[in-house]
Amino acid sequence: MTYRLFVHIIFLMMPFVSVNAQLLSEKNNFTRQDTLRGSITPERSWWDLTYYHLDIKINPDDKYISGKNTIQYKVLENKNVMQIDLQHPLKIKKVLQNNEELIVKHDGNAHFITLKSNQTVGSLQNIEVYYEGHPKEAVNAPWDGGFSWKKDKNGNHFVATSCQGLGASVWWPNKDHMYDEVDSMLISVNVPKNLVEVSNGRLRKIEEFTDTKTYHWYVANPINNYGVNVNIGDYVHFSEIYDGKNGNLDMDYYVLRDNLKKAKEHFKDAPKMMKAFEHWFGPYPFYKDGFKLVEVPYLGMEHQSSVTYGNNYMKGYLGNDLSGTGWGLKFDFIIIHESGHEWFANNITYKDIADMWIHESFTAYSENLFLDYYYGKKASADYVIGTRNGIANDRPIIGFYNVNNEGSGDMYYKGANMLHTLRQLIEDDEKWRHILRGLNSTFYHQTVTTQQIENYLSKESGIDLTAFFNQYLRTIKIPALEYKIENKQLKYRWTNSVGNFDMPIQVTINEKEQWLFPKADWKTMPLNSNATTLTIDPDFYVYVKKL
Repeated sequence: MTYRLFVHIIFLMMPFVSVNAQLLSEKNNFTRQDTLRGSITPERSWWDLTYYHLDIKINPDDKYISGKNTIQYKVLENKNVMQIDLQHPLKIKKVLQNNEELIVKHDGNAHFITLKSNQTVGSLQNIEVYYEGHPKEAVNAPWDGGFSWKKDKNGNHFVATSCQGLGASVWWPNKDHMYDEVDSMLISVNVPKNLVEVSNGRLRKIEEFTDTKTYHWYVANPINNYGVNVNIGDYVHFSEIYDGKNGNLDMDYYVLRDNLKKAKEHFKDAPKMMKAFEHWFGPYPFYKDGFKLVEVPYLGMEHQSSVTYGNNYMKGYLGNDLSGTGWGLKFDFIIIHESGHEWFANNITYKDIADMWIHESFTAYSENLFLDYYYGKKASADYVIGTRNGIANDRPIIGFYNVNNEGSGDMYYKGANMLHTLRQLIEDDEKWRHILRGLNSTFYHQTVTTQQIENYLSKESGIDLTAFFNQYLRTIKIPALEYKIENKQLKYRWTNSVGNFDMPIQVTINEKEQWLFPKADWKTMPLNSNATTLTIDPDFYVYVKKL
Protein backbone atom coordinates (compact mmCIF):
# COMPACT_ATOMS: atom_id res chain seq x y z
CA MET A 1 0.00 0.00 0.00
CA THR A 2 1.39 3.40 -0.95
CA TYR A 3 1.68 6.14 1.64
CA ARG A 4 -0.74 8.29 -0.35
CA LEU A 5 -3.35 5.53 -0.34
CA PHE A 6 -2.79 4.87 3.34
CA VAL A 7 -3.29 8.53 4.19
CA HIS A 8 -6.42 8.63 2.04
CA ILE A 9 -7.84 5.65 3.95
CA ILE A 10 -7.01 7.23 7.29
CA PHE A 11 -8.75 10.41 6.10
CA LEU A 12 -11.82 8.35 5.28
CA MET A 13 -11.77 6.79 8.71
CA MET A 14 -10.75 9.64 10.98
CA PRO A 15 -13.65 12.04 11.44
CA PHE A 16 -11.56 15.09 12.31
CA VAL A 17 -10.48 15.58 8.71
CA SER A 18 -14.00 15.71 7.30
CA VAL A 19 -15.23 19.16 6.39
CA ASN A 20 -18.74 18.30 7.54
CA ALA A 21 -17.83 16.15 10.51
CA GLN A 22 -19.29 16.89 13.92
CA LEU A 23 -17.51 14.04 15.64
CA LEU A 24 -13.84 14.76 16.42
CA SER A 25 -13.91 18.20 14.80
CA GLU A 26 -11.42 20.69 16.23
CA LYS A 27 -13.04 23.42 18.27
CA ASN A 28 -11.67 25.90 20.79
CA ASN A 29 -14.51 28.41 21.21
CA PHE A 30 -17.57 27.19 23.05
CA THR A 31 -21.08 28.54 23.40
CA ARG A 32 -23.84 28.39 25.98
CA GLN A 33 -25.37 25.58 23.92
CA ASP A 34 -22.12 23.61 24.21
CA THR A 35 -22.24 23.99 27.98
CA LEU A 36 -25.91 23.05 28.19
CA ARG A 37 -25.22 19.97 26.11
CA GLY A 38 -21.90 18.99 27.68
CA SER A 39 -22.22 19.66 31.41
CA ILE A 40 -24.17 18.16 34.29
CA THR A 41 -26.44 21.14 34.73
CA PRO A 42 -28.48 21.76 37.90
CA GLU A 43 -31.56 20.82 35.87
CA ARG A 44 -30.03 17.40 35.14
CA SER A 45 -28.33 16.54 38.41
CA TRP A 46 -31.38 16.25 40.70
CA TRP A 47 -32.96 13.25 38.93
CA ASP A 48 -31.68 9.81 37.99
CA LEU A 49 -32.82 8.03 34.85
CA THR A 50 -34.43 4.64 35.39
CA TYR A 51 -36.46 3.81 32.26
CA TYR A 52 -37.38 5.08 28.79
CA HIS A 53 -40.22 4.02 26.53
CA LEU A 54 -39.52 5.54 23.13
CA ASP A 55 -42.70 5.10 21.09
CA ILE A 56 -42.46 6.59 17.60
CA LYS A 57 -43.73 6.42 14.04
CA ILE A 58 -41.30 6.84 11.15
CA ASN A 59 -42.52 7.79 7.69
CA PRO A 60 -39.62 7.26 5.26
CA ASP A 61 -41.55 8.73 2.31
CA ASP A 62 -41.75 12.10 4.06
CA LYS A 63 -38.56 11.71 6.15
CA TYR A 64 -40.75 12.42 9.16
CA ILE A 65 -40.81 11.17 12.73
CA SER A 66 -43.46 11.61 15.43
CA GLY A 67 -44.30 10.11 18.80
CA LYS A 68 -43.29 10.38 22.41
CA ASN A 69 -40.71 9.35 24.95
CA THR A 70 -41.94 8.37 28.39
CA ILE A 71 -39.15 9.14 30.86
CA GLN A 72 -39.14 7.48 34.26
CA TYR A 73 -36.76 8.86 36.87
CA LYS A 74 -35.90 8.71 40.54
CA VAL A 75 -35.91 11.98 42.47
CA LEU A 76 -32.57 12.72 44.15
CA GLU A 77 -33.31 16.29 45.28
CA ASN A 78 -36.55 18.18 45.77
CA LYS A 79 -36.44 20.42 42.70
CA ASN A 80 -38.94 21.05 39.94
CA VAL A 81 -37.16 22.23 36.77
CA MET A 82 -35.91 19.49 34.46
CA GLN A 83 -33.72 19.75 31.35
CA ILE A 84 -34.67 17.59 28.36
CA ASP A 85 -32.74 17.81 25.11
CA LEU A 86 -34.11 17.76 21.57
CA GLN A 87 -32.40 19.28 18.55
CA HIS A 88 -33.80 21.54 15.84
CA PRO A 89 -35.68 21.12 13.55
CA LEU A 90 -37.56 18.60 15.72
CA LYS A 91 -40.10 20.22 18.02
CA ILE A 92 -41.56 19.31 21.38
CA LYS A 93 -45.34 19.48 21.01
CA LYS A 94 -46.24 19.01 24.67
CA VAL A 95 -45.02 17.51 27.94
CA LEU A 96 -47.34 15.76 30.38
CA GLN A 97 -47.01 14.60 33.97
CA ASN A 98 -49.97 12.95 35.67
CA ASN A 99 -52.04 13.90 32.59
CA GLU A 100 -51.34 17.59 33.17
CA GLU A 101 -49.61 19.65 30.49
CA LEU A 102 -46.47 21.37 31.71
CA ILE A 103 -44.81 24.66 30.85
CA VAL A 104 -41.69 24.26 28.71
CA LYS A 105 -39.07 26.99 28.26
CA HIS A 106 -36.98 26.49 25.14
CA ASP A 107 -33.30 27.45 25.05
CA GLY A 108 -31.91 26.25 21.74
CA ASN A 109 -31.63 22.46 21.93
CA ALA A 110 -32.23 22.41 25.70
CA HIS A 111 -35.80 22.50 26.99
CA PHE A 112 -36.57 23.34 30.61
CA ILE A 113 -39.74 21.79 31.99
CA THR A 114 -41.40 23.13 35.12
CA LEU A 115 -43.03 20.29 37.04
CA LYS A 116 -46.21 20.87 39.03
CA SER A 117 -46.35 17.83 41.29
CA ASN A 118 -44.20 17.50 44.39
CA GLN A 119 -40.89 15.83 43.55
CA THR A 120 -40.43 13.78 46.72
CA VAL A 121 -36.88 12.54 47.23
CA GLY A 122 -36.69 8.80 46.53
CA SER A 123 -39.91 8.65 44.54
CA LEU A 124 -40.25 7.34 40.98
CA GLN A 125 -41.89 9.77 38.57
CA ASN A 126 -42.76 9.89 34.86
CA ILE A 127 -43.07 12.54 32.21
CA GLU A 128 -44.24 12.09 28.62
CA VAL A 129 -42.51 14.17 25.96
CA TYR A 130 -44.40 14.38 22.66
CA TYR A 131 -42.46 15.51 19.61
CA GLU A 132 -42.39 15.47 15.82
CA GLY A 133 -40.68 16.83 12.76
CA HIS A 134 -38.13 16.25 10.04
CA PRO A 135 -34.94 15.20 11.89
CA LYS A 136 -31.51 16.30 10.75
CA GLU A 137 -30.37 14.27 7.78
CA ALA A 138 -26.90 12.77 8.12
CA VAL A 139 -24.36 14.41 5.84
CA ASN A 140 -21.52 11.93 6.30
CA ALA A 141 -22.75 9.21 8.66
CA PRO A 142 -21.67 8.16 11.17
CA TRP A 143 -19.33 11.14 11.67
CA ASP A 144 -21.89 13.81 10.93
CA GLY A 145 -24.92 11.89 12.01
CA GLY A 146 -28.67 12.02 12.16
CA PHE A 147 -31.01 10.03 9.91
CA SER A 148 -29.65 8.32 6.82
CA TRP A 149 -32.59 8.18 4.40
CA LYS A 150 -31.41 5.88 1.60
CA LYS A 151 -32.84 3.22 -0.71
CA ASP A 152 -31.47 -0.19 -1.60
CA LYS A 153 -30.87 -1.22 -5.20
CA ASN A 154 -34.42 -2.58 -5.42
CA GLY A 155 -35.89 0.79 -4.50
CA ASN A 156 -36.85 -0.13 -0.93
CA HIS A 157 -36.33 2.36 1.86
CA PHE A 158 -33.07 1.77 3.74
CA VAL A 159 -32.95 3.96 6.83
CA ALA A 160 -30.69 4.19 9.88
CA THR A 161 -29.69 6.52 12.70
CA SER A 162 -26.23 7.47 14.02
CA CYS A 163 -25.51 10.20 16.53
CA GLN A 164 -22.31 9.89 18.58
CA GLY A 165 -20.92 13.33 19.41
CA LEU A 166 -23.84 15.07 17.77
CA GLY A 167 -26.08 13.58 20.42
CA ALA A 168 -29.06 11.26 20.62
CA SER A 169 -31.28 14.34 20.92
CA VAL A 170 -30.79 14.82 17.18
CA TRP A 171 -33.63 12.32 16.76
CA TRP A 172 -35.35 11.70 20.11
CA PRO A 173 -35.91 13.66 23.34
CA ASN A 174 -33.81 12.47 26.27
CA LYS A 175 -31.32 13.38 28.96
CA ASP A 176 -28.51 13.84 26.47
CA HIS A 177 -25.45 13.51 28.66
CA MET A 178 -23.40 10.37 29.06
CA TYR A 179 -23.01 10.42 32.84
CA ASP A 180 -26.49 9.00 33.47
CA GLU A 181 -27.37 5.81 31.61
CA VAL A 182 -30.94 4.62 31.63
CA ASP A 183 -31.33 1.26 33.43
CA SER A 184 -33.58 -0.31 30.80
CA MET A 185 -35.61 0.75 27.80
CA LEU A 186 -38.47 -0.19 25.49
CA ILE A 187 -38.17 0.95 21.87
CA SER A 188 -41.42 0.83 19.87
CA VAL A 189 -41.14 1.84 16.21
CA ASN A 190 -43.98 1.95 13.71
CA VAL A 191 -42.91 1.59 10.04
CA PRO A 192 -44.52 0.80 6.67
CA LYS A 193 -45.73 -2.79 6.51
CA ASN A 194 -43.33 -3.88 3.75
CA LEU A 195 -40.27 -3.00 5.86
CA VAL A 196 -38.53 -4.50 8.88
CA GLU A 197 -37.33 -2.38 11.83
CA VAL A 198 -34.42 -3.42 14.06
CA SER A 199 -33.32 -1.72 17.29
CA ASN A 200 -31.39 -2.63 20.41
CA GLY A 201 -32.14 -5.53 22.73
CA ARG A 202 -34.61 -8.32 22.12
CA LEU A 203 -37.74 -8.28 20.00
CA ARG A 204 -40.77 -8.63 22.28
CA LYS A 205 -43.54 -8.52 19.69
CA ILE A 206 -44.67 -7.16 16.34
CA GLU A 207 -48.06 -5.45 16.08
CA GLU A 208 -49.72 -5.58 12.65
CA PHE A 209 -51.95 -2.77 11.36
CA THR A 210 -53.51 -2.08 7.98
CA ASP A 211 -50.53 -0.39 6.36
CA THR A 212 -47.91 -0.46 9.10
CA LYS A 213 -46.23 -2.63 11.72
CA THR A 214 -44.87 -1.70 15.13
CA TYR A 215 -41.76 -3.45 16.39
CA HIS A 216 -41.21 -3.52 20.15
CA TRP A 217 -37.60 -4.03 21.29
CA TYR A 218 -36.69 -4.31 24.96
CA VAL A 219 -33.24 -3.45 26.34
CA ALA A 220 -32.70 -5.12 29.71
CA ASN A 221 -29.27 -3.64 30.42
CA PRO A 222 -28.16 -0.05 31.03
CA ILE A 223 -27.55 1.69 27.69
CA ASN A 224 -25.84 4.94 26.73
CA ASN A 225 -27.99 7.35 24.76
CA TYR A 226 -25.95 7.38 21.53
CA GLY A 227 -26.03 3.57 21.57
CA VAL A 228 -29.79 3.58 20.90
CA ASN A 229 -30.61 3.10 17.22
CA VAL A 230 -33.29 2.57 14.61
CA ASN A 231 -32.66 0.59 11.41
CA ILE A 232 -35.27 0.07 8.70
CA GLY A 233 -35.01 -1.95 5.51
CA ASP A 234 -36.00 -4.96 3.48
CA TYR A 235 -34.19 -7.13 6.02
CA VAL A 236 -33.93 -10.89 6.26
CA HIS A 237 -32.76 -12.57 9.41
CA PHE A 238 -30.51 -15.46 10.33
CA SER A 239 -28.97 -16.43 13.64
CA GLU A 240 -26.78 -18.79 15.61
CA ILE A 241 -26.19 -19.75 19.22
CA TYR A 242 -22.71 -19.04 20.54
CA ASP A 243 -21.36 -21.12 23.42
CA GLY A 244 -19.93 -18.24 25.41
CA LYS A 245 -18.30 -17.60 28.75
CA ASN A 246 -21.69 -16.98 30.37
CA GLY A 247 -23.60 -19.69 28.52
CA ASN A 248 -25.60 -19.57 25.32
CA LEU A 249 -25.52 -16.22 23.54
CA ASP A 250 -27.98 -15.40 20.76
CA MET A 251 -26.18 -13.88 17.79
CA ASP A 252 -28.61 -12.43 15.26
CA TYR A 253 -27.93 -10.96 11.84
CA TYR A 254 -30.18 -8.64 9.82
CA VAL A 255 -29.11 -7.99 6.24
CA LEU A 256 -30.66 -6.78 3.01
CA ARG A 257 -32.47 -9.56 1.21
CA ASP A 258 -30.07 -9.69 -1.73
CA ASN A 259 -27.05 -10.02 0.58
CA LEU A 260 -28.16 -13.05 2.59
CA LYS A 261 -25.87 -15.60 0.92
CA LYS A 262 -22.67 -13.59 1.21
CA ALA A 263 -23.56 -12.40 4.72
CA LYS A 264 -23.83 -16.00 5.95
CA GLU A 265 -20.25 -16.55 4.81
CA HIS A 266 -18.77 -13.17 5.66
CA PHE A 267 -20.28 -12.84 9.13
CA LYS A 268 -18.25 -15.83 10.31
CA ASP A 269 -15.94 -13.13 11.65
CA ALA A 270 -18.58 -12.39 14.32
CA PRO A 271 -18.25 -15.61 16.40
CA LYS A 272 -14.48 -15.43 15.86
CA MET A 273 -14.57 -11.93 17.31
CA MET A 274 -16.64 -13.10 20.26
CA LYS A 275 -14.20 -15.89 21.06
CA ALA A 276 -11.15 -13.62 20.93
CA PHE A 277 -12.68 -10.76 22.90
CA GLU A 278 -14.19 -12.95 25.61
CA HIS A 279 -10.65 -14.30 26.03
CA TRP A 280 -9.06 -10.87 26.32
CA PHE A 281 -11.81 -8.79 27.91
CA GLY A 282 -14.07 -11.24 29.71
CA PRO A 283 -17.69 -12.26 29.05
CA TYR A 284 -19.72 -10.31 26.53
CA PRO A 285 -21.45 -7.68 28.70
CA PHE A 286 -25.00 -7.99 27.34
CA TYR A 287 -26.09 -11.63 27.35
CA LYS A 288 -29.61 -10.55 28.38
CA ASP A 289 -29.95 -8.47 25.22
CA GLY A 290 -28.09 -10.76 22.82
CA PHE A 291 -25.77 -9.62 20.02
CA LYS A 292 -26.83 -8.34 16.60
CA LEU A 293 -25.11 -7.23 13.42
CA VAL A 294 -27.41 -5.04 11.34
CA GLU A 295 -26.65 -3.90 7.79
CA VAL A 296 -26.96 -0.13 7.28
CA PRO A 297 -26.36 2.39 4.47
CA TYR A 298 -23.25 3.87 6.13
CA LEU A 299 -19.96 2.39 7.33
CA GLY A 300 -20.96 1.23 10.81
CA MET A 301 -21.32 2.13 14.49
CA GLU A 302 -21.13 0.50 17.92
CA HIS A 303 -24.80 0.67 18.86
CA GLN A 304 -25.18 -1.51 21.93
CA SER A 305 -26.34 -5.08 21.17
CA SER A 306 -27.25 -3.76 17.71
CA VAL A 307 -23.89 -3.15 16.03
CA THR A 308 -24.36 -1.63 12.59
CA TYR A 309 -22.46 -2.80 9.54
CA GLY A 310 -21.76 -1.23 6.15
CA ASN A 311 -18.28 -2.40 5.11
CA ASN A 312 -19.53 -3.88 1.81
CA TYR A 313 -18.71 -7.46 2.84
CA MET A 314 -14.99 -6.82 2.44
CA LYS A 315 -11.97 -7.63 4.57
CA GLY A 316 -10.05 -4.73 6.03
CA TYR A 317 -11.45 -1.22 6.00
CA LEU A 318 -13.49 -1.03 2.78
CA GLY A 319 -11.01 -3.52 1.34
CA ASN A 320 -7.90 -1.71 2.56
CA ASP A 321 -5.40 -2.45 5.32
CA LEU A 322 -5.04 0.52 7.67
CA SER A 323 -1.73 -0.82 8.97
CA GLY A 324 -0.06 -1.28 5.59
CA THR A 325 1.26 -4.65 6.78
CA GLY A 326 -1.20 -7.09 5.23
CA TRP A 327 -2.53 -8.18 8.62
CA GLY A 328 -5.45 -5.78 8.36
CA LEU A 329 -6.88 -7.88 5.53
CA LYS A 330 -7.28 -10.91 7.79
CA PHE A 331 -10.54 -9.60 9.25
CA ASP A 332 -13.48 -7.32 8.50
CA PHE A 333 -12.52 -4.07 10.21
CA ILE A 334 -16.08 -2.98 11.02
CA ILE A 335 -17.14 -6.31 12.54
CA ILE A 336 -14.07 -6.43 14.77
CA HIS A 337 -13.72 -2.76 15.68
CA GLU A 338 -17.36 -1.87 16.23
CA SER A 339 -18.01 -5.09 18.16
CA GLY A 340 -14.99 -4.36 20.35
CA HIS A 341 -16.91 -1.31 21.52
CA GLU A 342 -19.36 -3.60 23.28
CA TRP A 343 -16.70 -3.82 26.00
CA PHE A 344 -15.14 -0.36 25.66
CA ALA A 345 -17.93 2.19 25.01
CA ASN A 346 -21.05 0.22 25.86
CA ASN A 347 -19.94 -1.69 28.95
CA ILE A 348 -17.41 0.90 30.11
CA THR A 349 -18.67 4.32 28.99
CA TYR A 350 -17.09 7.76 29.36
CA LYS A 351 -18.90 10.23 31.59
CA ASP A 352 -17.69 13.14 29.47
CA ILE A 353 -16.92 12.88 25.76
CA ALA A 354 -13.58 14.60 26.44
CA ASP A 355 -12.55 11.13 27.65
CA MET A 356 -13.57 9.44 24.42
CA TRP A 357 -10.13 7.79 24.28
CA ILE A 358 -11.49 5.24 26.77
CA HIS A 359 -13.74 4.03 23.95
CA GLU A 360 -11.49 4.43 20.95
CA SER A 361 -7.98 3.66 22.22
CA PHE A 362 -8.95 0.35 23.77
CA THR A 363 -11.11 -0.59 20.79
CA ALA A 364 -8.45 0.31 18.22
CA TYR A 365 -6.11 -1.77 20.37
CA SER A 366 -8.63 -4.63 20.27
CA GLU A 367 -7.96 -4.99 16.54
CA ASN A 368 -4.43 -6.22 17.16
CA LEU A 369 -5.55 -8.35 20.11
CA PHE A 370 -7.89 -10.12 17.68
CA LEU A 371 -4.85 -10.78 15.50
CA ASP A 372 -2.84 -11.86 18.54
CA TYR A 373 -5.47 -14.49 19.39
CA TYR A 374 -5.55 -16.02 15.91
CA TYR A 375 -2.17 -15.22 14.36
CA GLY A 376 0.21 -14.63 17.24
CA LYS A 377 2.01 -11.88 19.04
CA LYS A 378 4.29 -10.79 16.19
CA ALA A 379 1.39 -10.34 13.78
CA SER A 380 -0.47 -8.21 16.30
CA ALA A 381 2.61 -6.11 17.02
CA ASP A 382 3.30 -5.57 13.32
CA TYR A 383 -0.29 -4.42 12.85
CA VAL A 384 -0.42 -1.87 15.66
CA ILE A 385 3.04 -0.52 14.82
CA GLY A 386 1.93 -0.16 11.21
CA THR A 387 -0.98 2.04 12.23
CA ARG A 388 1.46 4.68 13.53
CA ASN A 389 1.53 6.11 10.02
CA GLY A 390 -1.93 7.47 10.69
CA ILE A 391 -0.98 9.40 13.85
CA ALA A 392 -1.10 13.19 13.42
CA ASN A 393 0.01 14.44 16.87
CA ASP A 394 -2.08 17.51 16.13
CA ARG A 395 -3.63 18.05 19.55
CA PRO A 396 -4.02 16.16 22.83
CA ILE A 397 -6.09 12.98 22.94
CA ILE A 398 -8.19 14.32 25.84
CA GLY A 399 -10.60 17.12 24.90
CA PHE A 400 -12.13 19.98 26.87
CA TYR A 401 -14.50 18.99 29.66
CA ASN A 402 -18.13 20.04 30.16
CA VAL A 403 -18.64 21.42 26.62
CA ASN A 404 -19.25 18.20 24.63
CA ASN A 405 -15.77 18.31 23.09
CA GLU A 406 -13.73 15.33 21.90
CA GLY A 407 -9.96 15.23 21.75
CA SER A 408 -7.80 14.41 18.76
CA GLY A 409 -8.53 11.55 16.38
CA ASP A 410 -5.17 10.24 17.60
CA MET A 411 -7.25 8.58 20.31
CA TYR A 412 -7.47 5.69 17.84
CA TYR A 413 -3.98 4.64 16.91
CA LYS A 414 -1.82 6.79 19.15
CA GLY A 415 -3.99 5.47 21.96
CA ALA A 416 -3.63 1.90 20.71
CA ASN A 417 0.15 2.27 20.56
CA MET A 418 0.17 3.76 24.04
CA LEU A 419 -1.60 0.64 25.31
CA HIS A 420 0.73 -1.61 23.31
CA THR A 421 3.65 0.18 24.97
CA LEU A 422 2.05 -0.36 28.38
CA ARG A 423 1.83 -4.07 27.65
CA GLN A 424 5.63 -4.10 27.25
CA LEU A 425 6.10 -2.33 30.59
CA ILE A 426 4.01 -4.94 32.37
CA GLU A 427 6.18 -7.76 30.90
CA ASP A 428 3.57 -10.40 31.65
CA ASP A 429 0.90 -11.11 29.05
CA GLU A 430 -1.29 -13.11 31.40
CA LYS A 431 -1.20 -10.24 33.90
CA TRP A 432 -2.06 -7.84 31.07
CA ARG A 433 -5.04 -10.00 30.11
CA HIS A 434 -6.10 -10.10 33.76
CA ILE A 435 -5.98 -6.28 33.84
CA LEU A 436 -8.10 -5.91 30.70
CA ARG A 437 -10.65 -8.39 32.01
CA GLY A 438 -10.57 -6.65 35.38
CA LEU A 439 -11.41 -3.32 33.79
CA ASN A 440 -14.59 -4.82 32.36
CA SER A 441 -15.61 -6.49 35.61
CA THR A 442 -14.67 -3.60 37.92
CA PHE A 443 -16.46 -0.99 35.81
CA TYR A 444 -19.22 -3.31 34.58
CA HIS A 445 -22.12 -1.30 33.11
CA GLN A 446 -20.68 1.94 34.48
CA THR A 447 -19.81 5.42 33.27
CA VAL A 448 -16.25 6.41 34.14
CA THR A 449 -13.64 9.16 34.04
CA THR A 450 -10.10 9.07 32.70
CA GLN A 451 -8.82 9.33 36.26
CA GLN A 452 -10.64 6.15 37.28
CA ILE A 453 -9.09 4.23 34.39
CA GLU A 454 -5.62 5.65 35.03
CA ASN A 455 -5.81 4.83 38.73
CA TYR A 456 -6.96 1.29 38.03
CA LEU A 457 -4.16 0.63 35.54
CA SER A 458 -1.54 2.05 37.90
CA LYS A 459 -2.81 -0.02 40.81
CA GLU A 460 -3.14 -3.30 38.94
CA SER A 461 0.13 -2.97 37.03
CA GLY A 462 2.07 -1.95 40.15
CA ILE A 463 3.54 0.98 38.19
CA ASP A 464 2.91 4.67 38.81
CA LEU A 465 1.64 5.61 35.36
CA THR A 466 0.89 9.27 36.12
CA ALA A 467 3.65 10.69 33.92
CA PHE A 468 3.08 8.01 31.29
CA PHE A 469 -0.55 9.05 30.77
CA ASN A 470 0.27 12.75 31.04
CA GLN A 471 2.76 12.24 28.22
CA TYR A 472 0.57 10.33 25.80
CA LEU A 473 -2.92 11.64 26.60
CA ARG A 474 -2.36 15.27 27.51
CA THR A 475 0.47 16.40 25.21
CA ILE A 476 1.37 15.99 21.56
CA LYS A 477 4.98 15.26 22.46
CA ILE A 478 6.33 11.78 21.75
CA PRO A 479 9.19 10.97 24.15
CA ALA A 480 12.58 10.80 22.46
CA LEU A 481 15.45 8.67 23.74
CA GLU A 482 18.53 10.76 23.12
CA TYR A 483 21.86 8.99 23.37
CA LYS A 484 25.53 9.25 22.48
CA ILE A 485 28.48 6.92 22.70
CA GLU A 486 31.92 8.26 23.56
CA ASN A 487 34.93 7.04 25.51
CA LYS A 488 33.39 3.59 25.84
CA GLN A 489 30.35 5.01 27.59
CA LEU A 490 26.70 5.13 26.66
CA LYS A 491 24.98 8.33 27.75
CA TYR A 492 21.22 8.52 27.44
CA ARG A 493 18.17 10.49 28.60
CA TRP A 494 14.55 11.27 27.81
CA THR A 495 13.82 14.48 25.95
CA ASN A 496 10.56 15.91 24.59
CA SER A 497 8.94 14.57 27.73
CA VAL A 498 6.76 15.75 30.60
CA GLY A 499 8.08 16.24 34.12
CA ASN A 500 8.96 13.06 36.01
CA PHE A 501 8.77 10.94 32.86
CA ASP A 502 10.98 7.93 33.61
CA MET A 503 9.59 5.10 31.48
CA PRO A 504 11.95 2.12 31.20
CA ILE A 505 12.65 0.94 27.66
CA GLN A 506 13.97 -2.26 26.15
CA VAL A 507 16.91 -1.92 23.77
CA THR A 508 19.38 -4.18 22.03
CA ILE A 509 23.05 -3.30 22.47
CA ASN A 510 25.49 -5.35 20.41
CA GLU A 511 22.81 -8.03 19.89
CA LYS A 512 22.04 -8.25 23.60
CA GLU A 513 18.56 -7.30 24.82
CA GLN A 514 18.41 -5.29 28.02
CA TRP A 515 16.45 -2.60 29.81
CA LEU A 516 17.46 1.03 30.15
CA PHE A 517 15.96 3.30 32.79
CA PRO A 518 16.26 6.82 31.37
CA LYS A 519 15.19 10.04 33.05
CA ALA A 520 15.41 13.67 31.98
CA ASP A 521 19.00 13.91 33.25
CA TRP A 522 21.85 12.13 31.53
CA LYS A 523 22.62 8.62 32.73
CA THR A 524 25.82 6.75 31.95
CA MET A 525 26.55 3.09 31.31
CA PRO A 526 30.06 1.62 30.61
CA LEU A 527 30.60 -0.24 27.32
CA ASN A 528 33.33 -2.55 26.07
CA SER A 529 34.07 -0.36 23.09
CA ASN A 530 32.91 2.66 21.12
CA ALA A 531 31.89 0.37 18.23
CA THR A 532 28.42 -0.18 19.58
CA THR A 533 25.07 -0.66 17.88
CA LEU A 534 21.92 0.30 19.77
CA THR A 535 18.38 -0.34 18.60
CA ILE A 536 15.12 0.30 20.42
CA ASP A 537 12.40 -2.32 20.69
CA PRO A 538 9.82 -1.09 18.14
CA ASP A 539 7.00 -2.17 20.44
CA PHE A 540 7.62 1.07 22.36
CA TYR A 541 6.03 4.14 20.83
CA VAL A 542 8.96 6.53 21.18
CA TYR A 543 11.43 8.36 19.00
CA VAL A 544 15.19 7.86 19.11
CA LYS A 545 17.92 10.41 18.49
CA LYS A 546 21.60 9.56 18.29
CA LEU A 547 23.92 12.51 18.92
